[in-house]
Amino acid sequence: MATKLTAKGRATRDRIVEGAAQVVRERGVAFATLEDIMARTRASKSQLFHYFPAGKDELLLAIAQYEADQVLDDQQPYLGRLDSWDAWRRWRDVVVERYEEQGDQCPLGSLFLQVGRATPGARAIVVELMDQWQASLAAGVRALQAAGHLPAGVDADRRAAALLAGIQGGVAILQSTGRSSHLRAALDQAIDDLRRLAGPT
Repeated sequence: MATKLTAKGRATRDRIVEGAAQVVRERGVAFATLEDIMARTRASKSQLFHYFPAGKDELLLAIAQYEADQVLDDQQPYLGRLDSWDAWRRWRDVVVERYEEQGDQCPLGSLFLQVGRATPGARAIVVELMDQWQASLAAGVRALQAAGHLPAGVDADRRAAALLAGIQGGVAILQSTGRSSHLRAALDQAIDDLRRLAGPT
């Protein structure tokens, strides 16, 4: 937004975004109306256009950013503490649980289809999410190296990129088929491969 919000204004905007995100999750992007959002958030139409002057597409971008932040927040505290094999397994379980609960409904994916992947703001949100996620995974690999669980020569960035690609592929298959077996296999194989690099324990 061009104008700087007060603390109260920021809280109101955040409340609208969070409530609107719940509506979109429940009804889907195509069927969520501004009237639904106003009813859920107790916001007037003038308030919506005060905080989102460009209308529904701007609100949808704000919801997309909120959902992207939730992807990483839902993996905490484990994603930020991948310094042991047990921590990696706990993180793996959290990721599988999150996407199994979500099933074939991906609010983030639906939002990007609605807003359009060509929209600069939408693409920037995806790039930022993937960059942060990959950086966290790479930091986890380096934490294993620092703890002596992995050889120093392991390429942390490359391992993190491959792991993230495996997750995204597994999630895409889950959304298409309703089966999480591919996501589980991608995570388990990636972690098992890392453990093999550690050598005998």
